[in-house]
Amino acid sequence: MAASVRREPKYATIAADLETKIKDGAYRPGQALPGQRELSAAYGVTLMTLRQALALLTDRGLIAQHPGRGTFVTSPKAAYSMGSLRSLSDDLRAQGHAVDTVVLARDTAALPGWAAERLGLPAGVHALRIERLRRLGATPAIHQVSWVPEPAAGSLAGADLAAVPLYDALIAGGTAVVSAEERLSPALLDDGLSVLLDRPAGVPVFRSDRTTFGAGGTPVLVDRATILGELVEIRTHRARASVSLEWTSGGPATSAG
Repeated sequence: MAASVRREPKYATIAADLETKIKDGAYRPGQALPGQRELSAAYGVTLMTLRQALALLTDRGLIAQHPGRGTFVTSPKAAYSMGSLRSLSDDLRAQGHAVDTVVLARDTAALPGWAAERLGLPAGVHALRIERLRRLGATPAIHQVSWVPEPAAGSLAGADLAAVPLYDALIAGGTAVVSAEERLSPALLDDGLSVLLDRPAGVPVFRSDRTTFGAGGTPVLVDRATILGELVEIRTHRARASVSLEWTSGGPATSAG
């Protein structure tokens, strides 16, 4: 007697068909799907079954449902990896995103308290300050301020930081890049950055604070990045000795372990 074949639920079949259409470009990012009644009639199912299919696509991040407005195809998010020691631009380009880096400022300035603490230097000591804006295509997505003390700052002389990742420029100049610690926390976009990132103040963002260490465990760079949560999602690969998760009174903070 032949073994019975388990049939896939109808809602899963519908979800798979809609997912294929989205990925093939029949429904493009930002485009509204047909109304639920129209879709349920087209697939010959009840509204309940159709809504189960839409729930699957929502869970997969392919669509967003807005009550009173409809169901829309979402834009694919870039992934910010917490499990590798690579530059942010390298991570994004490896996923096929067109990354445009704009250097907003590059000057010598007094270290703010948070950066001085992470570098183990007295507040007020001068260091190289690099301010950059990352755009995915033409859309502003990430604002980043990097502080590089001497002697590492000297290795960046002449480096084109709009074209060359900061880690690559440091290594090319003779500064070792060995490891990094990073803390990620939720925040709200402030007034100053809302103009640069072209979003209203108060929208949710991620804030990344990263300290990069060179030979002998000496800090050679600190970064503070503001990342638009609607455009970038955070991913991490967990292994026994690569990434750890620590809980603090202020919320979760993820760091390389």
